[in-house]
Order: sequence, then C-alpha cells, then structure tokens
Amino acid sequence: MSEKFFTYKGYPLVRSGNQIYYGYMSDPYVIWIQILETNETDGEKMTSKVRVVQMDTNEPNPIKAFVKNAERECGLYEALDTAKVWLDKALAK
Repeated sequence: MSEKFFTYKGYPLVRSGNQIYYGYMSDPYVIWIQILETNETDGEKMTSKVRVVQMDTNEPNPIKAFVKNAERECGLYEALDTAKVWLDKALAK
C-alpha cells in the first residue's frame, strides 16, 4: 500500500471527524486524540479541549489497550506536542 499520510514531527497523522490517530500502527504504541470542544474565533473553528490517549497496538482488548490518558483544555498543536513526547518516550523503551 503506497498511500501518503500527513505527518507531524515524523509521525503519520490520520483524522476522521473529531478523532485523530498519531503514529505508526506497526509500532507498539499510537496516540488517539479526541477533540471534545471547539470555539469559533474569527469565523474559524478552533480546538479548545482534547483527550489524548496512548494506546498499545498489540493489546486485543480495546479497554486494556489504554496505557495513558489526559484531558486538557488546549489547542490541537499542544495536544500533538504532548502526543509526540509520549510516543518518543514509549518507543525509546
């Protein structure tokens, strides 16, 4: 499969509605970002609250796959920066 994905700081980024998956599904961990709230600023929707979840890609039970999570009042870039740090630390082990 030779599909191209958007990337952010070296990891692929796939969005479907208010859900974003960040990382390679072939790696032991990926990050799932859920956009919980948005605000309108100058006619544009801006993310204002997110849930960031680190998931174990080898765990068959989706509930047990949640390794770490946080709910934050922040923008999308801050959420992606958090995701990058979590992935880097998890994959360095």
